[in-house]
Amino acid sequence: MTRKAKSQWDFGELFPAQETRQVLSVSELTARVRQTLERGVGSVWVSGEITNFRAQASGHIYFTLKDAGAQLSCVLFRGASSVRREWLADGQKVLLQGELTVYEARGQYQLLVRQVELQGVGALQLAFERLKQKLAAEGLFEPARKRPLPAYPFRIGIVTSPTGAALRDVLHVIERRQPALQLVLASCRVQGQGAAEEIAAAIRLLNEFAVPGIRHPASGIRHPASALDLILVTRGGGSLEDLWAFNEEIVARAIFESALPVVSAVGHEIDFTISDFVADLRAATPSAAAEILTQNAVAAREWLAVAPQQLRQRMRWRLDALREELGTHTARLARLHPRRKLNDWMQRLDDLQEALSRGSRRQVRDHRIRWENCAGRLWRLRPTRQLAERKEAVARAAQQTRLLARQRLETLRARFDNLHARLKLLGPEGVLARGYSITLDAATGAALRDAHAVQPGQRLKTRLKQGEVLSRVELG
Repeated sequence: MTRKAKSQWDFGELFPAQETRQVLSVSELTARVRQTLERGVGSVWVSGEITNFRAQASGHIYFTLKDAGAQLSCVLFRGASSVRREWLADGQKVLLQGELTVYEARGQYQLLVRQVELQGVGALQLAFERLKQKLAAEGLFEPARKRPLPAYPFRIGIVTSPTGAALRDVLHVIERRQPALQLVLASCRVQGQGAAEEIAAAIRLLNEFAVPGIRHPASGIRHPASALDLILVTRGGGSLEDLWAFNEEIVARAIFESALPVVSAVGHEIDFTISDFVADLRAATPSAAAEILTQNAVAAREWLAVAPQQLRQRMRWRLDALREELGTHTARLARLHPRRKLNDWMQRLDDLQEALSRGSRRQVRDHRIRWENCAGRLWRLRPTRQLAERKEAVARAAQQTRLLARQRLETLRARFDNLHARLKLLGPEGVLARGYSITLDAATGAALRDAHAVQPGQRLKTRLKQGEVLSRVELG
């Protein structure tokens, strides 16, 4: 290969051509980051603690989701009606589902919230609450539809496992308290796959077995020859997963549709299932149910009222797959929806409104401080201050003058009262009060001071302390 010769003066290209470069504006760069986040991350579930919770008058909610190492801005727009907004509060630990995006006005990435779940609540518990709400809305828990149990049952049907501890407990209590009580067992599985269907089928089977009871015409007591008086659905204690068959909708509806009264005794005292809420009576344990059924009177008021909310039926895997696919299409549609831009504008409007409010409050505070300073200076320099001090001095002098005049008036009043008492003592009334009398001419009313001045037959009037005496003069 021939090598190209170079001279000592060959320095190559001293000034290479300027490289081409792409310059982006801040808005273009932010838009590109937003598209990258939405395509790369998309819909996610995030857990954390809520802080800086802020609800705007527009109906939008802004807050921050944080953990020990980071924080994430979140926004819940007014149009998200399916979200339980009452769960959102400062300090609340939640699970959030939404799309990660960028608020371009501030260059800040944030989460658009679509769903909210309380952290720590399992899938089974959530399914329990949802089905509870559904069935409660349909009226399956209404106290008005609860039927009283027969006071004297002769034959009852039991829906449980033939090998379970619940049946042994019920038999032990009944043998001890009412051996004559007849039992009809509809055996079924009480946990595991397909247990709910077997329980519902057993309840329907006992209803088909039952016939109208024959009651005594006088006492009203059901004759033992009747098929069934009520149904007891029971099993022993266990975990939530073990008791889940009694939380299925098919069991709840079978109890609701039962023509016979149903007693539910599932698990221990702390365990509550859907069957407990739908049944006509809930017993804490299988043994407690047997004791209730052997009593002579209905004690419904001694048991807890059943009226909370219900669970929704557990979703099958195929339905979950379809829902996930629907969620994916919904998310893609939401990203392309014109409301996204409108939501950004509304969020920016909220920011501007808050900034305007802060500026207005700051201006009002500054003007108030300046006004108070000017008022203080004017008060120190105004002549009205001295006039006010003089008025205050005149007021004090006037008050002192009134006090002296009042004291002088009281002294003169006391002196006047003393002279009035003395005058009253020396007056005619006082003389009469001491036992003296005054003799007057009855015709003229003139006082008589000389006995020689009267004439025989002259009428006289003598005035005493109390009353007057008329008399006539006679010569002695």
